[in-house]
Amino acid sequence: MEREIVVPGDLLGEDPKLAGSGTYVQGGRVYSANYGLVDRRTNIRVIPLSGRYIPARGDLVIGKVVDVTFSNWIIDINSPYEGLLHVSEYPERVDPANMSKCLHVGELIIARVADVDPSMKVELTMRDEHLKVLKQGRVVDISHVKIPRVIGRNGSMISMLKKDLNVSIFVGQNGRIWLKGDEKRVDIAIRAIFKIEHEAHTSGLTDKIKEFISKELEELRNTK
Repeated sequence: MEREIVVPGDLLGEDPKLAGSGTYVQGGRVYSANYGLVDRRTNIRVIPLSGRYIPARGDLVIGKVVDVTFSNWIIDINSPYEGLLHVSEYPERVDPANMSKCLHVGELIIARVADVDPSMKVELTMRDEHLKVLKQGRVVDISHVKIPRVIGRNGSMISMLKKDLNVSIFVGQNGRIWLKGDEKRVDIAIRAIFKIEHEAHTSGLTDKIKEFISKELEELRNTK
């Protein structure tokens, strides 16, 4: 069954007690405040289908170095707010005088959001396992609100992509996805990810993507 897509101002219900996130109440009725999908399981809420990524503590993100200051790398995290990676939060001890040699402008990293203060100062860290500089592979950007669909319930979608295509994939919560493996298989994975993004509102998506991958792999084998 297709889930209902709504736009701001659409009437969603008559009981204001059920109004949840992404809605507003007017005249005793519940209306949508966002463009998104309606979820009526416990109350009435609208899951946004657009909008910029807003970082939260604990998020794992893929960032791009855009500047180097005396003690911080400035990181583009695909958000209105830049991230700050202090020299002390790099995995290895670094002399501030050599920061640009260690991590230079344009490089990509996997980092965790360590803290976000009320003024939206975003502090990052790389001092955890699996947080690293991305020296190889490819990165694609999708809408961050579609990331849960790329991951799938209990990780089902992303596990299928990795297993069926034999590629390494890391999904950042900021809408960036890193892939590494055979170039042609990575190409298929990227096409599958964009298909997930464009069809995120449809049901039976995992089966559709599995069929898509199967056909793409068959075509790849036939061209060898």
